[in-house]
Amino acid sequence: MEFGNGSGQVDGSRYLPISEHGLIGDLRTAALVGTNGTIDWYCCPRFDAPSVFASILDADRGGSFELAADVPARTRQFYFPDTNVLITRFYAADGVAEIQDFMPVVDESREADRHRLIRRVICVRGVLPFRAKIAPRFGYGTEAHTVELVGGHAVFSSSSLSLVLTATVPVETDGVDVWSHFKLLEGESVVFALDRVSADVSPRACPGWEAERQFQGTVRFWRHWLSHSRYHGRWREMVHRSALVLKLLTYAPTGAIVAAPTAGLPEQIGGERNWDYRYVWVRDAAFCVYAMLRLGFTSEAEAFMGFISEHGIMRGGSAGGPLQIMYGIDGRCDLPEYELTHLEGHLGSAPVRVGNAATEQLQLDIYGALIDSVYLYDKWGQPISSDHWDEVSAVVDWLCDHWDQPDEGVWETRGGRRNFVYSRLMCWVAIERAIRIANRRGLPADLPRWRQSRDAIYRQIMRQGWSAERGAFAQGLGSDVLDASVLMMPMAKFISPADPKWLSTLDALTTDLVSDSLVYRYDPEASPDGLRGSEGTFSICSFWYVEALTRAGRLEEARLAFEKMLTYANHLGLYAEEIGRTGEQLGNFPQAFTHLSLISAAFNLDRVLG
Repeated sequence: MEFGNGSGQVDGSRYLPISEHGLIGDLRTAALVGTNGTIDWYCCPRFDAPSVFASILDADRGGSFELAADVPARTRQFYFPDTNVLITRFYAADGVAEIQDFMPVVDESREADRHRLIRRVICVRGVLPFRAKIAPRFGYGTEAHTVELVGGHAVFSSSSLSLVLTATVPVETDGVDVWSHFKLLEGESVVFALDRVSADVSPRACPGWEAERQFQGTVRFWRHWLSHSRYHGRWREMVHRSALVLKLLTYAPTGAIVAAPTAGLPEQIGGERNWDYRYVWVRDAAFCVYAMLRLGFTSEAEAFMGFISEHGIMRGGSAGGPLQIMYGIDGRCDLPEYELTHLEGHLGSAPVRVGNAATEQLQLDIYGALIDSVYLYDKWGQPISSDHWDEVSAVVDWLCDHWDQPDEGVWETRGGRRNFVYSRLMCWVAIERAIRIANRRGLPADLPRWRQSRDAIYRQIMRQGWSAERGAFAQGLGSDVLDASVLMMPMAKFISPADPKWLSTLDALTTDLVSDSLVYRYDPEASPDGLRGSEGTFSICSFWYVEALTRAGRLEEARLAFEKMLTYANHLGLYAEEIGRTGEQLGNFPQAFTHLSLISAAFNLDRVLG
């Protein structure tokens, strides 16, 4: 199949679908592994570093680590139970083999800087020939590199990064790439290990016994972490997989949580909606804290609160307010956006963007998301410190003066600022949750002023956010356009889930924006967002819909919608940001927002079903 990219046709057979991947990582960076055994996305040494392998964005220029049976074979992929160790199995006429892909999670700082990526091939039945090709393309494919075979290692050197490949089979090189062909009999194995090396981290071999030791250590790490989960409900496997994904998206050195580990994957094949999600969205990370606390993972919530405090996130200041909508994983504020014009994009979906210009947007809803997470952490985790409360109070004081203004909104539209109902809703949440903390803890606050602002927001939403024509709460003040973000109204405890106005809104959203349990954010034709093209349904909205049905007591509908949503996951239980017209995954992958909303929907539906 061929796809247009505006300048010609792209051969679709050169790209695996987005959904045909699994994710591995070491809490500092991550890699996508295709069902064909190819690693086609990997940034080193951290999530937001330039790519080493990026053939998912350009099959020719992106670079990859191919490892596969050298004969026709069927493949299946699964996770080693309760871990983030990925297994890709090859079934051929003369044998069966598997690749075990994982990145050891290391606490010691020096070894953690190695970012070891291990690929162990094991023949479990019969005999099977294999081929490997390691073709890194440093700096998003812009940096030249050399390869030297030194002491049994292949050393890849570029101006910014050096990687060393060790293997338990002979390898060859042409000075740019490295390859190997080998045959395995039943019970035999081969190990490839790719390490980052530097002045502080020297090359180190990875013989079979070392790979086994690190395999067992990695399995123990993930299983020990997951054992702290308090969820034992009906959808335990899916909820725990989502939790494991969220943990993979955390950056251990700072406690940051990235929105997704990828950049440039399209929301529409051939379209321009291709963004870089390897940063900390305040909203997404704050909702992650809620999901983690729900499951009993308080240390992740504590680490994120540490990220907020240590990097002075709430003490920041600009013309737009104390908070930016996103930050780098090291807390930096500047994330300049630019296009990688030399890459053709996934299936010709250009431009490929890195960095993110949305940092300059005003999105008032982030204040509600963040202060709600502080409220929940104070309630279920540890009481916040006096310094932290001072920061919260200053933010709420600012919000009392600035909530009544247009912004770009939760969906980061690039078509100009508007008075979005969701932004007002989350401003209400910010002030209301701060009032709760102050009252429960007896903390100092300008409560009369806070209550006055909270009540003013409530009245404005009820009067101007309600569309009598549609019988629903609308996208914006005085508007008749519907928007799935208002599904958060009962979840935020702004309105009773049984309120007649809310039930009418739920019916209107079902009619306008829901398709077989899948929910569109809004209609871009009715509400232009400043971008060309269309998009798929938004998976977080679909799980919000399940939760809204649950809270409204429509349990049969909620359960059916939830079960349908589970069928749209990929073979490993992973979700991208969106789902296309024929069920394909679209956008960056996997996405934290989707997985945290799955956890919340499952938790609340389980609780009500009993």
